[in-house]
Amino acid sequence: METAKDGASGGVDLAPASSQPPASKPLPNKSPDTRPSWWSRIGLAARGLGALSVLAVGAVHLQQYLWLYSAIPTIGKLFVLTFAGATVIGLALLAPIERWAGRWGRPLLVLVTLGGIALAATTFALLLVSENMPLFGFQEPGYDPAAIAASQAAEIAAVIFLGASLAPPLSTPSHFRRQRPPLETTTGESRTARLAHPSKEPL
Repeated sequence: METAKDGASGGVDLAPASSQPPASKPLPNKSPDTRPSWWSRIGLAARGLGALSVLAVGAVHLQQYLWLYSAIPTIGKLFVLTFAGATVIGLALLAPIERWAGRWGRPLLVLVTLGGIALAATTFALLLVSENMPLFGFQEPGYDPAAIAASQAAEIAAVIFLGASLAPPLSTPSHFRRQRPPLETTTGESRTARLAHPSKEPL
């Protein structure tokens, strides 16, 4: 009798098997990397110094125009244009134009930086030419050696600093590439989620 009861109880035992949650993949250990932040800080510092150097180039040309070169027809106009261009470029580099311009921020920043390099290099080259031969009918007599030295130093510094500031924007991925995940990764993760947690179909 007891054997029959045991057999009956053994047949009726329908205890559900312990269900274990699907093993999840361990998250990769992402240790904080401070190199990008330091890299961007160095680029930002070089950008600021380059902007100040460009503004110094414009200030020297304005001072020389008001003191000596306003009476020279073509050279005087070039000095005014140099001051205006250096002021616009220097202030643009000091402003967060990459945030204001949205998706065009990085190309605009690179374009303005290249404009500052071109302005500084061009004024440096024209000064060298005018010291050795007539330029637009005028040859630099060297009235103010201190101003000439200050202009050349500011132009060289602008080229160096602005050239160094171009490294971080050109080496880091764009804003949209960082935000948009790869298609294969997204498809693989969604497929794994469906297999781990299948949806219940209605009877």
